[in-house]
Amino acid sequence: MKTVADELESINLGAPAHFGGLTIFPLFRSGPIPAQPQYALLEDALLTGVARVAELGDGGSVPELRFENLSQTPVLLLDGEELVGAKQNRVLNLTILAPPKKAITIPVSCVEAGRWHAESDAFRPAEHVMYSRARAAKTAQVSFSMARSASRRADQSAIWDEIALKLESMNARSPTQAMNAIYDSMATSLDAYLDTFACAEGQAGVAFAAGDMMGLDLMDHPHAFRTMFPKLIRSYALDALGAPNSAAISASEMTSFLTRIGKTNCVARAAIGMGEDLRLTGEGLSGAGLWAEGRCVHLCAFTVNENGGSRQFRTSLSRPSPRRP
Repeated sequence: MKTVADELESINLGAPAHFGGLTIFPLFRSGPIPAQPQYALLEDALLTGVARVAELGDGGSVPELRFENLSQTPVLLLDGEELVGAKQNRVLNLTILAPPKKAITIPVSCVEAGRWHAESDAFRPAEHVMYSRARAAKTAQVSFSMARSASRRADQSAIWDEIALKLESMNARSPTQAMNAIYDSMATSLDAYLDTFACAEGQAGVAFAAGDMMGLDLMDHPHAFRTMFPKLIRSYALDALGAPNSAAISASEMTSFLTRIGKTNCVARAAIGMGEDLRLTGEGLSGAGLWAEGRCVHLCAFTVNENGGSRQFRTSLSRPSPRRP
């Protein structure tokens, strides 16, 4: 397995684009790339019926879901993807390559504090991933949990507090304090980012800056990344809407950020599903990835605040009584 530094050194940084407080840099892989990814993406698998995500048993479990892959092909579930429906909306705590013809239990976090009743039997994929500030905190929390107890849980109370703060700052309303409602309320503004930014031919990832936030998502195949590109841009843009006057950053600043990621401490553990789960921790940084089938399938990293992004938030919103894990 290559080191994270080796992986990033093989990446070429493209020309930046800037709009509304968000700067993005396309990332390109050097060397040969297979004609197609060696897996199906979660959304495609769910929509075509070759995979299912449901509550764990009749009673359900807030931090866990059941994923069943019915096909002969692995299915990739990306860190931060949101699943909407069932008893409450969840996001994936980490990236998982689910093996063929097998059911596994996957770790998730609730992003809808005030609901615990079934809206549907199964989940549907959202058109976004978790916005980056919350995702960065979740990543740091999961890494801490894995180091301390080998579990893959996030700090659920901190996630609910973060979403409550985001709802308030975006002037969004949701009776169940659902993260999904923030994206719905800001749909027109988010569409402006999608209309501005385009995925380049051969692009396999993106590095971004939004206000005081920096991060990246890198995948192993341009086809897979192109499919995920709109979801990722919506997530970055939601952070940028909170800092619309942020200036563009330079290529040298982004290169320095990538170098910092390469120098972080990386611990590999057996993954849920296939491969090895990578956890990145460093001063002011958190990250994670998945190494499987001889390649880095996904790598994400973010800047975080000094306490790892798990600070407690105060809000004037009155929260419905949540069901806690």
